[in-house]
Amino acid sequence: MDFKDQIKILGERVVKLKDQVNTEEATKNAFIMPFINALGYDIFNPSEVVPEFVADVGIKQGEKIDYAIMKDGAPIILIECKWHGQPLNVHNASQLFRYFHTTKAKFSILSNGLEYRFYTDLVEPNKMDEKPFFVFNINEIKDNQVDELKKFHKAYFDFENIVNTASELKFTNELKTLISNEMANPNPEFVKYFAKQVYPGMVTQKVLDLFTNLTKKSFAQIINDLITERLKSALSKETEVQASDASESISEESKIVTTQEEMDSYYIIRAILSSVVKPARVHFRDAQTYFAVLLDDNNRKTICRFYLTEKRKQIGLFDEAKKETKYEINDLDEIHQFDSQLKKAIQYLESGRN
Repeated sequence: MDFKDQIKILGERVVKLKDQVNTEEATKNAFIMPFINALGYDIFNPSEVVPEFVADVGIKQGEKIDYAIMKDGAPIILIECKWHGQPLNVHNASQLFRYFHTTKAKFSILSNGLEYRFYTDLVEPNKMDEKPFFVFNINEIKDNQVDELKKFHKAYFDFENIVNTASELKFTNELKTLISNEMANPNPEFVKYFAKQVYPGMVTQKVLDLFTNLTKKSFAQIINDLITERLKSALSKETEVQASDASESISEESKIVTTQEEMDSYYIIRAILSSVVKPARVHFRDAQTYFAVLLDDNNRKTICRFYLTEKRKQIGLFDEAKKETKYEINDLDEIHQFDSQLKKAIQYLESGRN
């Protein structure tokens, strides 16, 4: 079962059980712990997940945070839980704010089992932001949100990669909220900006009222037009594909389908190599017979290759002489067995020996 399916199943579980879950402790057991487990962390292994994590803060001695996800003996993510019937806000995240700057953790999560809010320190170093950079509801999680959440999975966790996208996520979400609000209820200054560009006279209150309604209608029509164009484009492409199939003239390139399993293997390689090379330099190229991971998007700098079929899974590693050796793997988690060889491949490529 892939990560997306796990999260969707967890969302269905929350919907089914929430009426029977009436306390914070029950919320932790029924919703939060399965969520941590879905991220790939062993909830029963204290080297990975520590419940009731203690980090004394000034005069607040012995205060505890609900969970700390650990790596190399230090917390990387702090999690504060609330009952699912309790709304989330800045006030019930007070413990997260206090703990954030006293630990090495750079990410924190506030959750009631339904909604998850992710925080970091984009505004001021070592001080948790008041606004989350990533928010989703487990009952209504979208595919693009699943992709963002997957970055926090144990197998793909890459601090630099998450930080690089956190700022963009935060401000994009805030802009989307502002634009959505303006579309539903445009404020006078917003309406005046457009009215002055199309109305020849003075913008009186009567004119402003008229253009407020016109602005809302214009937004609605633009959205409808965009949807219509998308549908037309999709239908057109489907027709083209059907015609191409009928004539049996599909190009070789169109036969290449990059699978989720191949993308998962790529993300694992990026995470493994993040300590020796910037993740942005690690690329992939798909071919009909293999899936290659490259340095600097250069075919002459192949880090490894994957041969993933329903019946067999292999990883191909290269030595100094560019000789490839294929190794059988049962699942993608076994890629971590080749950490040292993959890092050596980077050394060969950087030194120009491969």
